[in-house]
Amino acid sequence: MKLIVGLGNPGKKYEKTRHNVGFIILDGLRDAWQTYGFSDWELSKKFNAQICGGTVGNQKIILAKPMTFMNNSGQAAALIAHYYKLAPADIIVAHDDKDIKLGDMKIQTNRGAAGHNGVRSVIEHIGSQNFTRVRVGIGSPNEKKMKDIAKFVLKKFSLWEKKNLETVKNEAINAFSQLLA
Repeated sequence: MKLIVGLGNPGKKYEKTRHNVGFIILDGLRDAWQTYGFSDWELSKKFNAQICGGTVGNQKIILAKPMTFMNNSGQAAALIAHYYKLAPADIIVAHDDKDIKLGDMKIQTNRGAAGHNGVRSVIEHIGSQNFTRVRVGIGSPNEKKMKDIAKFVLKKFSLWEKKNLETVKNEAINAFSQLLA
């Protein structure tokens, strides 16, 4: 069994912001994997997350979008991992990364938070950094736009950025399929 956690913030206000790339990727995965019997999103009060699940190949997969807000994402991830008795190596976390340019993506395992508060929360709550991260770039080539990082990550994508995001979302869906093979 694998747990795939997308990091983001709940609510309409944050829905299409850069910081919600993890949620956007998981929505794309769920849509792409409907043929594998993935259920609709359901709010689990026990886990404080929207969850859905299905089976890819012979691997049971749980998708989770924590409703704890970004900086406390690890609470929900740890609750789910503990309930299903998952090791950190069975967890994959998708999140935004300002240090990677928009349209690019990196997959890494057993790395530190690199200043990302949502990832830091996951590490603290599961007690390990030995999980896989799908780091989806949101970085701008214009340094001035990223001067105030808190403001930058909470802004919505421009039309041009949305097109790049759609491309990297499709790449991420393919990458997840390969990670689970």
